[in-house]
Amino acid sequence: MKIKYQLLHKDKNTKARYGTITTNYGTYETPIFMPVGTQATVKTLDVRDIKEINAGIILSNTYHLWLRPGEDIVNKAGGLHKFMNYDGPILTDSGGFQVFSLAKPKDISEEGVTFKSHLNGDKLLLTPEKSIAIQNKLDSDIAMSFDECAPYPSTYEYMKNSVERTIRWAKRGKAVHNNENQSLFGIVQGGEFEDLREYSAKETIKIGFDGYSIGGTSVGEDKPTMYKMIDYAIKYLPEDKPRYLMGVGEPTDILEGVERGVDMFDCVLPTRLARHGHVFTRTGKINIKNAKYKEDFTPVDPECDCECCKHYTKAYIRHLIVANETIGQRLLSIHNLRFLIKLTEEIREAIKEDNFDNYKNEFIAKYKGNKF
Repeated sequence: MKIKYQLLHKDKNTKARYGTITTNYGTYETPIFMPVGTQATVKTLDVRDIKEINAGIILSNTYHLWLRPGEDIVNKAGGLHKFMNYDGPILTDSGGFQVFSLAKPKDISEEGVTFKSHLNGDKLLLTPEKSIAIQNKLDSDIAMSFDECAPYPSTYEYMKNSVERTIRWAKRGKAVHNNENQSLFGIVQGGEFEDLREYSAKETIKIGFDGYSIGGTSVGEDKPTMYKMIDYAIKYLPEDKPRYLMGVGEPTDILEGVERGVDMFDCVLPTRLARHGHVFTRTGKINIKNAKYKEDFTPVDPECDCECCKHYTKAYIRHLIVANETIGQRLLSIHNLRFLIKLTEEIREAIKEDNFDNYKNEFIAKYKGNKF
């Protein structure tokens, strides 16, 4: 089945919204944070950990799975769910972000993008049709259109051409999408330019997708610019479809996105930070490697209910990270992901009570942004 979105409540004081997404693997509440499992695994976690932190939808990456082990292998295994033994919903991105990080502007053509594999240097071509074909075989619940994630800053002329090509690619991708159990999302681009965001949103909606994503944010712009990008796009997106802000995972950015009407978020940030000893807490981020935690026998975050915080101390976690023990990276990854998932759980309750604005202000006031 295709996913089904239901809007259940709108906060009276903001544009924040509470709803549900029904998938082939159950119904999940929104706003939702989705952990990233790039290569069919959320780094250092197994599926039991994913369930324990109350994750719902998780992400995998089309580009990486195309290169290794290959979409045919995953297909022969029975699809991505069986391959990685995850009985929850999976979203696959198009591979576009990774491809464009490897390509140069001259490598982008109407056909697609030519680039060199980061594994062995082979010359490859990824087209909208190829991206969709790979995702069809991966059999994820949600596939993403192939788009250009243009760099920031870009000139108006470059961005205009990029948006127009992305719309053409979206049409081509939809035309070959043939997995009846898989939903397809369109992506709105346009950089920092209000009229291009409007144009991209309206034209993408005309094509007709099961959900809509706001792309091209969190690519180097400052926070006010990011929030403007969301504002410029989201007011044109239909209320009866899920709205997905791609690649955003800072707690304050999630709150800002929810306030503007975003339903879905994802980011590699929580696990990437964890592998370097950086930790989300209610009073801001900390670096667990700091010497002041060497004899700190309190939980990483006393307000957190994750395995890391319930059973271990800062001193022990610091020791593991400094000693480069993988279990330390795993425990902090569990914590950082649970922190964001719990944040969205609390956000949902605040929206239902028409109290999101107060919740946001109180959270940010406490989340002081401690220096690393």
